[in-house]
Amino acid sequence: MATHGKKYRAAAAKLDPDRLYTPAEAVALAKECASAKFDETVEMHIVLGVDPRQADQQVRDTVALPHGLGKAVRVLVFAQGDGARLAREAGADVVADDDEMINKIAGGFTDFDIAIATPDMMGKAGRLGRVLGPRGLMPNPKAGTVVQEEDLPRAINEFKSGRVEFRVDKTSNLHVAIGKASFEAQMLNENLAALMNAVKRARPAGAKGTYIKKVVITTTMGPGIKIDPNLAQGLDATD
Repeated sequence: MATHGKKYRAAAAKLDPDRLYTPAEAVALAKECASAKFDETVEMHIVLGVDPRQADQQVRDTVALPHGLGKAVRVLVFAQGDGARLAREAGADVVADDDEMINKIAGGFTDFDIAIATPDMMGKAGRLGRVLGPRGLMPNPKAGTVVQEEDLPRAINEFKSGRVEFRVDKTSNLHVAIGKASFEAQMLNENLAALMNAVKRARPAGAKGTYIKKVVITTTMGPGIKIDPNLAQGLDATD
């Protein structure tokens, strides 16, 4: 059976396992518990009261984090002609506008964080489902990653500036990064508030009863810190 290291145990000892912390307390503790030699990612894990097997209970959207993720976001764009030109001019890291690049992706190339497509390229992108789908990289209108040619510069800029996608998994959980442990506490608090507001707005029509059941914040190598779901939902994005 795997055991945690000394640093993890020391961090966990700072927490009350039976307490639901306020968002601000949890952010402060998460920063305090980040002890790795690298700049740990701060992650939110949210348990939803939905059944993702039902079509009317899917949760998928994007949110613009006010302070971004603290890392470079690599964007691939499926476009051709003027769209490919616009994508390159807007700073896309990879442009899939020919069979060579599409075949490279089919062979397993996924050196990018976000894939955006114009509607006329979705036929080709769709054939890459076995590669893109399991990694959450398939362009989708609901996630803002299928856009008209003229909207490519805006979409590329938004994702590079901190727009992130969230999507419920098969166990009814959301897993979303909100920044780095090196961020100021206020920056993480504002990113957390923006995410919680977006999750609330994304509540599907078919969801019954309690929608947000559990909220946990953690860092890459740190313990989970439970946040009071009611307080998390009551945050204002400007708090």
